This record gives sequence, C-alpha cells and structure tokens, in this order.
Amino acid sequence: MIRIVLADDQALVRAGFRALLNAQDGMTVVGEAGDGAQAVDLARELRPDVVLMDIRMPGVDGLTATKTIGADPALDATRIIMLTTFELDEYVFEALRNGASGFLVKDTEPAELIQAVRVVASGDALLSPGVTRRLISEYAARSKSPGTARELGVLTEREREVLALVGTGMTNDEIAARLYMSPATAKTHVSRTMMKLRARDRAQLVVIAYESGLVRPGWL
Repeated sequence: MIRIVLADDQALVRAGFRALLNAQDGMTVVGEAGDGAQAVDLARELRPDVVLMDIRMPGVDGLTATKTIGADPALDATRIIMLTTFELDEYVFEALRNGASGFLVKDTEPAELIQAVRVVASGDALLSPGVTRRLISEYAARSKSPGTARELGVLTEREREVLALVGTGMTNDEIAARLYMSPATAKTHVSRTMMKLRARDRAQLVVIAYESGLVRPGWL
C-alpha cells in the first residue's frame, strides 16, 4: 500500500486528489496539510511513502518544507512530488536540489498523477528527458555561474561520463547507446553513481551534474 500525504492550501484541490487516489488499488491518503509546517509534522508522524507538495503555500511554503523533509535522515524513504501551476516554475530546480523527486503541474491528467505516484514510490525520479533539458536550460539562464561543485573524486571516469549524460536528460537506454554498453550496464553505473554521491534519486543526479559543471548550458 502506497501511503500518501497531501499538502496544499486549497481544500478543494486536496479533496479532488484525495478522491482520485483513494479510489486506486494500493493507494491511500493518510494525511492532509494546509501549509508546509503541517506537511513536515505529518511526514514525521506518519512516515508516508509519498508527499504531494504544493510549492506555493502561505506561512511555511512547499520549498522550505521539502528542504526540511529532505534533510531529515529519518525520512529518507519519503519521496516528494512538487505540485506547481507552471511547468517551468522558478522554484522547481531549487526543490529538486532540496530533495524532491520530481514535479507535476496541477492540471495534469488523472492517469498521469496516478502513474507519477507509483513511479516515485518505487524509488525512481519523475523527470522526463525533455522536461529535464528545459528545466536545466531555464535554471542556467537565471544563473551567472554554476553553484558550488560537489566532490566527484569518488567516481570513476566512466561514472563521470554517465553522470554527465544523466544531467543532460538521457534515459538509461540512450546512455547505453551513446557509450556502447547494455542498458543493464548503464543502469548499474547510474545506481553506483547515486550511491557514491549519496543522491536520493535520478533527480538529485541532474542537480549534481549541473552544479559540478559537468553539464553546461551549451550542451542542451
């Protein structure tokens, strides 16, 4: 059973999501929050598998709440999907940096929302290659220079290559084709890279790839 917490300041939005998700086999909404502070409290109390978190809420916003949850070792198993009105919301990249596993626009189709919850609950990141490229491009356009580079010395040369390709939005199959390896080998390299860099998921690798300078705007 996938246990879900909803965090949105609009009761009508929460009601719609709750009705949809509770109607699915293997899903249940275990809590609702009207702001970020309540979302953090519920996450700590209920240890949900997934939190659907609105970015913009009064008081403690979703970005701050995501950062708090992402920094709590006791909540390592909790995955966060950011909800936003705009696909390229200016805060989305910051949310990914702070621990979110992906994002959805609020008017997404019901089937896409359900699939998103399943994908993130399974431990994967919710970032399509096309959206990843646009997201990095948007972030790069707002930044004069990359952020502080994370130490990449723990990676092998091949793992650095794989990290760079993950950062450009490539899937495992695309990475395998580019580097002349099997998809299973590409997946193994991605998993080892995540482990070495202590990344929660693929979304975190995208952030690391850009901030380390492995991915630059001219590549997109």
